[in-house]
Amino acid sequence: MTAPELTGVLETVLYYTDEEATRQFYSDVMGMRIIGQTQGRQIFLRAGSSVFLLFNAEATQRPGSLPPHGATGPGHVCFLVPVTAYENWRKHLVSAGVEVLQEVDWPMGKSEQSPLGSSFYFRDPSGNLLEIANADFWPR
Repeated sequence: MTAPELTGVLETVLYYTDEEATRQFYSDVMGMRIIGQTQGRQIFLRAGSSVFLLFNAEATQRPGSLPPHGATGPGHVCFLVPVTAYENWRKHLVSAGVEVLQEVDWPMGKSEQSPLGSSFYFRDPSGNLLEIANADFWPR
């Protein structure tokens, strides 16, 4: 049986350890709009057309209105930005005191000589690995 069509990812979740630092980082530094929150449990943000959820892993592992879930250790998410905003994002993050850990030029197809796009990595206050990419370099 063939799986029905998927149209995208509606929500992405990372888990935090310091709620106030996390809220400040994602709203003030990353510029995301808070669309909901429950003190001590969750922060809901808008990231372009997507929803970005931040949960207190300890709180969400307890039974509640949804099945328990959580994670230990740092997670990872990559944000896509226009090519024209890529360098501005790097400068913005550095000016906010965020350390850029590494940058990668991603190859296109079988040719390692022709880059399709670039991305750079940094961490949020809870240690999650974040990435900014200037292209969708995954196969379609």
